[in-house]
Parts: sequence; C-alpha cells; structure tokens
Amino acid sequence: MNNPATALSGFELFCRLATSPLPERELLEGATRRLRLAHGEPLFLAGEQRPQVFAVLSGVIKMVYETSGGEGWIKGFAEAGTCFASLTALEEGEQARTSYSAYAERACLVEQIDYRQIQRLAGRHLGWQRALSQAFKIYGQRKERREMELLTLSPEQRYLGFLRERPGLAAQLRQRDIASYVRVTPVALSRIRARLAGRPGGRPDVV
Repeated sequence: MNNPATALSGFELFCRLATSPLPERELLEGATRRLRLAHGEPLFLAGEQRPQVFAVLSGVIKMVYETSGGEGWIKGFAEAGTCFASLTALEEGEQARTSYSAYAERACLVEQIDYRQIQRLAGRHLGWQRALSQAFKIYGQRKERREMELLTLSPEQRYLGFLRERPGLAAQLRQRDIASYVRVTPVALSRIRARLAGRPGGRPDVV
C-alpha cells in the first residue's frame, strides 16, 4: 500500500468505506488539495484550525501529542491507503482546533479534503452518509482498542503486538518512534528487545 501508483485516493477510500460507488465525485475532488511533504515536515501542528480529512497516498504520517515541557508521545500512524482527521478540529466554532500534531515520518503524498463538503454530500446521499458513519465507527473501535492495550497490557506485550500486527510499518520506523508509540523510553525498549533476543523465537533485529 506504500506505492503511490496503487494507493487509494480519498474518494476511493470513501467508496471502500461505503462498500459501493459514490455519486458526485467531482464535488469531493473540487474540495481536495494534494500536498507533498518532506521527511519530518509537519502536516499540521496542535492548536491549528484544520477542518479537513487527510488521505495518505504514499509514505507514513505520525500523530503526536506534545506536552508543554517539550515531550512528545506518538498517538498513532497513518500509512498509505488510510485516512484520518483530528476530531476536535471538525467541531463547529472558533474553539475547533487540532489536539495533536502530525508529521511526515517518510516523504508523503497526502490529500487534504474539506470536511464540510463531505458533510454536504452525506446530507444528500445515503452512500456518503454510510461512508462517514463507517469512518467514525472504525475510529471509535481503534481508540477503544488502543486504550485497552495501554491500560491492560505490559510494554513488552504492546511491543510484540505492534510487531505482529503491523510488521511492514515497524520495519520503516526508528526505534525511538516505536518506543514512543508503545509508551516506553528508548532505553526501556532496548532492554525489552535484548530480553526477547535471548529467548527461542525472539526477534532482536526487527528495528
């Protein structure tokens, strides 16, 4: 899914969510802007007004919660063929702002889609309504699972689960970013990897 020639566009992603072709493609594409980001370049920063949905066509975007002390913890990753948004930025009014920052972990091609146009289409067509509902459902399921993992699993279990479920992504990331995602320090992750390397079937060389 990381090949720009085969990654789905924003419209195609919404069709997949709706499980059917969607009407008025030209209206969505008229509200879509393509952005190219270099490695490390921000797509947006926390506190910005960004009422948009972002579809990743190539590369990897990392989403980061940043503290006032300058620390950052990675919320998640968006790979090619997926879409995401800051839900707090999709609310109505002046207070609607992003709650996290998003950076290109690899050089990226991203589609930025005006959420208001998606809402208009959902108001007129059942298929668009179904696509939007499914997108929020998937977001809710992922959020619940992430909370469960952070509250009930050990750091080692979270690390192994990440490697098992997203091996392709893990191979592209730096150790410090994986550590941030599983909520340990890079030093603690190094110790986890050293322990695993000493076990039968351990995986010392995944990062």
